[in-house]
Amino acid sequence: MNNIRVNFSIKDLENLTGIKAHTIRIWEKRYNLLQPNRTDTNIRNYSIASLQKLLNISYLNNNGYKISKIADLNEDEIPIKVREIASRANVEDHAINALKMAMVNFDQVLFYNTYNNLIENKTFSEIFYTVFLPLLKDIGILWQTKTITPAHEHFISVHIKQKILLNIERLQSLEPKPTSKTHILFLPENEIHDIGLLFINYQLRSKGYHTIFLGESVPVESLTSVLEFFEEITFISYFTVYPEIDKIPSYIKQFDDLLLKNKKNNLLLLGAKLNNIDDYMPPKNVTIYQSIENLIENL
Repeated sequence: MNNIRVNFSIKDLENLTGIKAHTIRIWEKRYNLLQPNRTDTNIRNYSIASLQKLLNISYLNNNGYKISKIADLNEDEIPIKVREIASRANVEDHAINALKMAMVNFDQVLFYNTYNNLIENKTFSEIFYTVFLPLLKDIGILWQTKTITPAHEHFISVHIKQKILLNIERLQSLEPKPTSKTHILFLPENEIHDIGLLFINYQLRSKGYHTIFLGESVPVESLTSVLEFFEEITFISYFTVYPEIDKIPSYIKQFDDLLLKNKKNNLLLLGAKLNNIDDYMPPKNVTIYQSIENLIENL
């Protein structure tokens, strides 16, 4: 249990719950919703129980409960009300909060229990789009603001990847369509964030497409070897951290020169790095997408 983080600043609570620090202070003073400890210099310090309570309060508030009404509930009634709403309404926010708690405490059991509850009523794709993607976006912000450490990010990422891989494995017996072109999925050199690409691989396989997943940090030059094996290739890549923005046009040009000479071949790209390129017109056989859903819909 030594891994469990037990103390949080008010800024940590703001980042984890989405409730502004100013609002948290007002709720404390006006409704006595939280009872922070104080350091010797009078700085607020919150327990894991306070974080859990605030996540539940946030969930109730987002589902129509006024703060004054929440304040009238006793400590035991708040999680009961959360479970009642989650059982009959939109459960995504509740699941995201539970997964954040699992991440903060490195709690594998909570991760699996939350996922198993979701999979009873949702497809894996629905869980990925409505829970995992928003969670990963939040985690990126939490990491940038130093609310969590790289260890927390790795913990949740590994467990999400395990679920994607498990669902891909279940598709192994599904034969590709006879007329299906080959889709080769890879990440550029130094890029290691493969969750989005893995999910695209799952989506393609579930639709009966032939895929080859090459994974992390693949040099452009090494991809030329696949040209000997396949006549029509759709390359797919995801730029999260690399290449650097100013190097993306030259990267795409090199890729075009080496791998897209066959007019049947094309390159599909997406990722955060590509959202910052202004006034860039890619070559004819290169398409940039804004989201995974957008890419899948246009295949």
